[in-house]
Amino acid sequence: MNASTTESADVSIEDARQLLIDLVSIPSPSGEEAKAAEHLVEFFESYGREAWIDEVGNVRAPADDAVLLTSHVDTVPGEIPVGVTPADETDLETEIADEVGEDVLRGRGSVDATGPLAAMAAAAVRTGVSFVGVVREETSSRGARHLVEDRTEPDAVVNGEPSGSNGITLGYRGFLAGTYVATSESGHTSRPEPNAIQHAMNWWTSVEAAFEQDQYQPVFERVTTKPVDIDGGISDDGLSVETTLEVQLRVPPTLDVETVRETAEASLEIGTVSWAEPIPPVMESPRTDVARAFRASIRTAGEEPRLLRKTGTSDMNIYASAWDCPMVTYGPGNSDLDHAPDERISLTEFDRSVDILDGVATTLRGGNDD
Repeated sequence: MNASTTESADVSIEDARQLLIDLVSIPSPSGEEAKAAEHLVEFFESYGREAWIDEVGNVRAPADDAVLLTSHVDTVPGEIPVGVTPADETDLETEIADEVGEDVLRGRGSVDATGPLAAMAAAAVRTGVSFVGVVREETSSRGARHLVEDRTEPDAVVNGEPSGSNGITLGYRGFLAGTYVATSESGHTSRPEPNAIQHAMNWWTSVEAAFEQDQYQPVFERVTTKPVDIDGGISDDGLSVETTLEVQLRVPPTLDVETVRETAEASLEIGTVSWAEPIPPVMESPRTDVARAFRASIRTAGEEPRLLRKTGTSDMNIYASAWDCPMVTYGPGNSDLDHAPDERISLTEFDRSVDILDGVATTLRGGNDD
């Protein structure tokens, strides 16, 4: 346990909002997070906190490790004009009832995950707990992978992703990405023998059949399969047909990634498939100290807690596979707006989430107070 004596500092809701607006205004697609990271460092330093950018681009602001607040700096690509719609205008514009009468910020990353990132930065300064803003979550999770190798395990982790101000995410499916490659001799298209493109199609059809499940089974409990890119045709020298197929499989906590990989390879007869480093599934208990602290803080804010399981994958999967400490994922924002062309966040909800995170970190720090 880190017994850091980092002092807390007051961060007003107005300043927390301004941090969010500033960060959303700085484009930060994966691989281009440097300017946003520098702004985060300046934010911490303005409150007397030590902060720096590490060798992979993560923003590190160590303090009391009673809880590590961490979210990702990067966003998916796409430009959305940044602007705030005042509360007295949202009832005329919004299609989401919860936004009526609330200030709303539009912009890429406002939900995924700059909203959670800014809320955690403000709460970390308020309470004197550790913070890390990681890079490349949307692509390779490079920042999270580096983090678990480069620092000691904290007492607890709160990972930042949109769950709504009253949502506590306990589970994510795992992730397995593969690249299938096949080559066949070129020939007249009237010949009956399958070419490399057909081999790819046949293999993937077999994979889909192997994981076909009852449609009434919750998605979180299924293996789902998805081809995400395909390239094929006659080679440049005209002597062969070549095909590359990129695929992704999501793995529920009831299975391990290795079993899913073996099942996918079982029907592989022609061609080869190479797999990227897998991300295992995670399912945390709702009875940990960190989960209890969230339920109490959410109720103090006047809301009823919701326990969530998500069908995607996050950096919490990386942390759970490396660290044996309690963790949850939390953050403001409607996850239905992740990556959406109209991505936006209620600033009123953002305000509540800062206060809720403040309450959680204060509770978890209680055991570290002298």
